[in-house]
Amino acid sequence: MEDREEKRVRMLEEAKNKVREAFASGDHSIIQAINTYMEIDRIKNLLSERLYEWYGIYFPDVRSGSQDAYARLASEVRRKEDADIGIVEKIFGEGANKVIESLNSENSRDIPEEEHAAIRKLAEGELRLTELQESIDAYLSEETKKHMPNITYLIEYRIAAELLAKAGSLVRLANMPSGTIQLLGAEKALFKHMKFGSKPPKYGILYKLAEISNAPKEKRGRLARAYATKISIAARADAYTKRFIADKLKESLKKNSK
Repeated sequence: MEDREEKRVRMLEEAKNKVREAFASGDHSIIQAINTYMEIDRIKNLLSERLYEWYGIYFPDVRSGSQDAYARLASEVRRKEDADIGIVEKIFGEGANKVIESLNSENSRDIPEEEHAAIRKLAEGELRLTELQESIDAYLSEETKKHMPNITYLIEYRIAAELLAKAGSLVRLANMPSGTIQLLGAEKALFKHMKFGSKPPKYGILYKLAEISNAPKEKRGRLARAYATKISIAARADAYTKRFIADKLKESLKKNSK
């Protein structure tokens, strides 16, 4: 019979083995990657807002639908006379003429050189974050398709990674009822419903699917249920049987979407 010390050593070793097994699956690497991706996205949005406000003091009429294009412009154009068609066209393409008009509007003024050095650093920092995000996105694309082939065949890989992160592991996701998968990411709304009697949520992360968000409002709940059901089946295949069944599931989804 083992004594107390031997029992302690055995239990520690068992715990270590379980931790190794849990992290060997690749789930946690994907979770870290998607959480990092979303954090970078949040930071980029904050930096972009700050850049728009700061650069906009001097060039208030300039607008851009692309954060990166605006950051590149802010890093290269300090004065009205810097607004060369070649530079701006390289950044904005066909929209270059409109941007040059905005840069040369009567509301625009040159940025002091020292101040622009600081603005340039801010813009370059934002662009470096884009590069980092793209590298993480490439890793996510590869790893999710490797570890969750069925789920990523049904839905976009970043959304699949978000569901995995919310669940905590692929096994946990596979063991969840489809109704729980449908509401992953809607925990605050669900709590509000339970505490204050507000309308119950119909979807969480799954709303990011274009098939759901672009659907008529009255059909979104039904579509979310259909997707959650198929994702639940796909997760069990990815976690346990390792069989590829997503093509049949997707065909069934197409019928439900009509």
